[in-house]
Amino acid sequence: MPVKKTPEHSKRFSLVKKYYDRGLWSKARVHKAVECKWVTADEYKEITGEEYVKAE
Repeated sequence: MPVKKTPEHSKRFSLVKKYYDRGLWSKARVHKAVECKWVTADEYKEITGEEYVKAE
């Protein structure tokens, strides 16, 4: 089922979620997408189900 992009989501949210859901991307890769500003920390939680913790 395609992920619908809502006005509240980042431009690449649908792409990142699709890759994660299909097992093509790990949580680490989604974390990197937050660092690269592809998705937000809130979207990270929506995609992975876990809180985003900034890398030190």
